[in-house]
Amino acid sequence: MQQNFSAAGVPEAHVILKSMPHPVILLNRDLAIEYVNDSAEEFFAASSALLLGHPLKEIVAFGSPLIALIEQVFERGVSVNEYGVEIGTPRIGDRLVDIQVTPLTEYPGHVLLLLQARTMAQKMDRQLTHRGAARSVTGMAAILAHEIKNPLSGIRGAAQLLELSAPLDDKTLTRLICEETDRICKLVDRMEVFSDERPIPREPVNIHLVLGHVKQLALTGFARNIHIVEEYDPSLPPVLGDKDQLIQVFLNLLKNAAEAIDGASDGEIILTTAYRPGVRLSMPGSRDRVSLPLEICVIDNGPGVSDDLMEHLFDPFVTTKSSGTGLGLALVAKIIGDHGGIIECECAPRRTTFRVLLPMHTSAVAHDHAPTRTGEVHA
Repeated sequence: MQQNFSAAGVPEAHVILKSMPHPVILLNRDLAIEYVNDSAEEFFAASSALLLGHPLKEIVAFGSPLIALIEQVFERGVSVNEYGVEIGTPRIGDRLVDIQVTPLTEYPGHVLLLLQARTMAQKMDRQLTHRGAARSVTGMAAILAHEIKNPLSGIRGAAQLLELSAPLDDKTLTRLICEETDRICKLVDRMEVFSDERPIPREPVNIHLVLGHVKQLALTGFARNIHIVEEYDPSLPPVLGDKDQLIQVFLNLLKNAAEAIDGASDGEIILTTAYRPGVRLSMPGSRDRVSLPLEICVIDNGPGVSDDLMEHLFDPFVTTKSSGTGLGLALVAKIIGDHGGIIECECAPRRTTFRVLLPMHTSAVAHDHAPTRTGEVHA
């Protein structure tokens, strides 16, 4: 087997670049691509054969700030770093990245472009925020259950006594009091779910059976007029979790997708599963890192989520529905957190993706899923 080492025993530059976990692209003065590493091929969802020789302007979206940054480096001859730049391509959609463009003094007329995707790090940070929000609801739910349900019971009992002797016209008001106290009690009951801190029973769960059950429920109810597409990895190993709670999670996500489509004639929901090696979550207060290789996505072609709502989507009491309580996605975040996983939402025009990453049943790792390239993401 050929060894790509220099005379001093140091790996050659292309070997080092090839093994880097971040996309690296070599560009000439015409912004044509002369080299890409493996991570760049993965980032742009295209092989080197499709990328090499083509101008970068044909790969990224028209008017991308990336082009202006590269031109600036060629003009000034100094490195440029830019953080939180959005890059869009027809293949990958929009990605938020940190950019470093460096001129190569020993190779005039060329620059080296390094991209560092921020999405996974942001997912980890947001997931910890979601768990903190769920914990805040946990304390509030316990207080509400004790301090509100007892007086509500008294109010309802008093209204029922008044109804016995009230004139016919006033009976409507007493019934209204009973109905409203019942509604508040149901809301408190829903919030009490957050105060359940017991460890969930875990066992190997076939996520495709879960999704199949959820799809059947959806098609017989709220999604009967919506086309649901399944794109599954059939060799996916089992999830380590609780089947009933996972059904609750994906039923909630599917219901949200159906409500977002809101009866559109071309409404479509896509369910996908995939194996994503190399994603690990560092747990606070522990040296252990949890591997989250199982990806399940619920994708809809509805209008999407507004930018001002995106950061708080999994917080309790955040909703765009006039009759919603804003607890559905907060509960989803709690259940996924209890499973040791993460959930994130990505939004593009007519493509909203709720992505769930979960741990697998460790004794069921398929030989076919041995990762060829891994990287670790720390929160």
